[in-house]
Amino acid sequence: MNSTPEKKTQPKLFPSIIERLSTLQYSKRTEESYIQWIKRFITFHGKRHPRDMGIAEIETYLNHLAEEKKVSASTQSQAKSALLFLYKQVLARELPVMENLVKLKASKTLPVTLTKHEVQVILSNLNGSMWLIASLLYGSGLRVMECLRLRVADIDFAKLEIFVRDTEGYKNRITLLPASLVEPLKAHLVEVQSLHEEDLAKGFGETRMPTGLARKYPESGKEWAWQYAFPSSRLSVTQQTGTIFRHHADEKTVQRAVKKVVKQAGIKKLVTPNTFRHSFATHLLQGGQDIRTVQALLGHADVSTTMIYTQVVNIGGRGVASPLDVI
Repeated sequence: MNSTPEKKTQPKLFPSIIERLSTLQYSKRTEESYIQWIKRFITFHGKRHPRDMGIAEIETYLNHLAEEKKVSASTQSQAKSALLFLYKQVLARELPVMENLVKLKASKTLPVTLTKHEVQVILSNLNGSMWLIASLLYGSGLRVMECLRLRVADIDFAKLEIFVRDTEGYKNRITLLPASLVEPLKAHLVEVQSLHEEDLAKGFGETRMPTGLARKYPESGKEWAWQYAFPSSRLSVTQQTGTIFRHHADEKTVQRAVKKVVKQAGIKKLVTPNTFRHSFATHLLQGGQDIRTVQALLGHADVSTTMIYTQVVNIGGRGVASPLDVI
């Protein structure tokens, strides 16, 4: 009796990608970004399976982004990281060095910063959680996603400290919590806790946890300490398991709120939520704070990254007063 050899079925690509991203504890934002880049790569090459492609197709696509799409260096780098992840972590293939890649150089533009008066104007026109988020961005030097990912346990009111967790390859760090935000933040968390208790009463109340902690402490996602300080207004469903959980607020909501207020205030600068972080660093340096301290608060691995803010401080005659202004 003849028997045909059993054909091995390959696991579906995108579920495998999502599972691997989750196992390695990549953030939800990075997960979404990587999946989009991989989809674009596949579409660009006529929907061929990545298994049937390799370094030549990757270089062709990345060069297309640089030469035809005119993307920034950071965008090309992000696409490259997504494709390298696909081949190394999902398809288990080691790729040779990209010798034909048109590598873009990052432009060294100075960050946009606000004056103290402009910060006051913007904050005075924000309300509720949007005011609190923007105040933390400026008062603690947080990136917008760092602020939105804050857990209740990350806030130490007694020490006036905020613990910033490693989510995108940066090291964990501690930054300051402005004393003026203690009472408003406590009042905000009372409302958040009430929402959490309502979720628990309905059989929900779980938040997304890093994979390692979720396996070690299966019930930790429902504990108050692990809830996001700025939760989403709606519940979400995990694609892999169907678990219903409450994620953190969407950064686009913050971006829209800041953009609206900046326009209303007539401020002619390209202001984003992260502009508050740039202003935090600049104003500390202007106040005479040591650059190493600012580096630690910002979480920069190298002080050269922090040094860019000294250029902002020195704008206008390198920080020197004109003799005409002091006579």
